[in-house]
Amino acid sequence: MSLWPELRPHWRPPHAYIPGKTARHPEDWFDQIKASVAGVPPSRLHHTVAFQTGLAYFGEGFFWECHEVLEAVWMRTAERSVERALVVALIQLANARLKLEMSRPRAARRLCDIVDTHLCRCEGHRRVLGVGIADLTKELTETRDSL
Repeated sequence: MSLWPELRPHWRPPHAYIPGKTARHPEDWFDQIKASVAGVPPSRLHHTVAFQTGLAYFGEGFFWECHEVLEAVWMRTAERSVERALVVALIQLANARLKLEMSRPRAARRLCDIVDTHLCRCEGHRRVLGVGIADLTKELTETRDSL
């Protein structure tokens, strides 16, 4: 299985939002996606539309959109949990990639350091919420290599 699932066509935005370059999506664009986490226990968050769509957004270069929907997942995780560390790592990696799109390599570098910190909290786990930690570490390395 790929780290980044296929994006369902009905969740595909018309464009990737890049602050200062493209138009922002309507405020309610992601509401239905984010609502999928309501009442879901933290151990089952990876089965939600929000989590799967967030991963798909990342894989297709919708980095701001990834952050937007994964934030709803993050809010359902327990403080200091490995699940929270993973979701924050994903959000900040998406932010780092967005900063690269915005030609802000220093900000991207700082965000990569934050991702690294959160991935360290996942040490001892091969997978968290179905995401391979080695796969995510590879994505972090690729991001750093593009700086």
